[in-house]
Amino acid sequence: MTLAYDAVGETGAPVVVLVHGHPFDRSMWRPQVRRLAEAGYRAIAPDLRGYGESTVVPGKTPLAAFARDVVELAGRLGAGDFVLGGLSMGGQIAMEIHRRVPERIRGLVLADTAPWAETPEGRRTRNEAADRLLREGMRPYAEEVLPKMVAPATVEHRPAVAEHVLGMMLAAPPEGAAAALRGRAERPDYAASLEGATAPVLIVVGEEDEYTPVADARRMHALIPGSALTVIEDAGHLPNLERPEAFDRALLAFLGALPAGTIR
Repeated sequence: MTLAYDAVGETGAPVVVLVHGHPFDRSMWRPQVRRLAEAGYRAIAPDLRGYGESTVVPGKTPLAAFARDVVELAGRLGAGDFVLGGLSMGGQIAMEIHRRVPERIRGLVLADTAPWAETPEGRRTRNEAADRLLREGMRPYAEEVLPKMVAPATVEHRPAVAEHVLGMMLAAPPEGAAAALRGRAERPDYAASLEGATAPVLIVVGEEDEYTPVADARRMHALIPGSALTVIEDAGHLPNLERPEAFDRALLAFLGALPAGTIR
């Protein structure tokens, strides 16, 4: 299996690994990859298996498989330890990585995501959505969920962002996206591992996120001792694309506040 990825910044610089959500690809992180490199970090953003330019794996892809892929890629690129960020499904993959190899995580950025196990209703909904993608392709699903992915202000004032989001969803291979949905339907609960996190944690959420609302972010913030919370105004489920300036300020402030020696 082959993973496509972007790795930008000087070799030997502090590493930040960014994991995209569903049904997107690594291009969702390009504003952050560029900004991180400018700020002196090495940013790594893969296309997860089944998405973008990576190998399409049909069937069912559990979060553990995504996590292994990301950790192995980071190792191949020379990152023994790193700051890890993920959005939505990418945030859940980041939580799985943190649960497995907490000693390698120097900081954790959880954007528009939630740590709790899937509910019975959620399992049914995700499996039905997977069936739909295989039956209908991506377009009906993508056009239906776009208004929930981005805030109305994004559609009005940043139409190119909405077009980018729609384009990523339309380009996602249905087999890979369906496999991820089936895997997420079985996701475990990450609350216990997060509650015991020793690495600094930043939680970011779009003020108008319908999928993982601010209330969920505040609940996660209360769960994780010492965590920081940033709410991005006029943003939905993808604040890093909808309000990249605000998102990047929060991210760079978090990185800059990490204890000396924490990120190397």
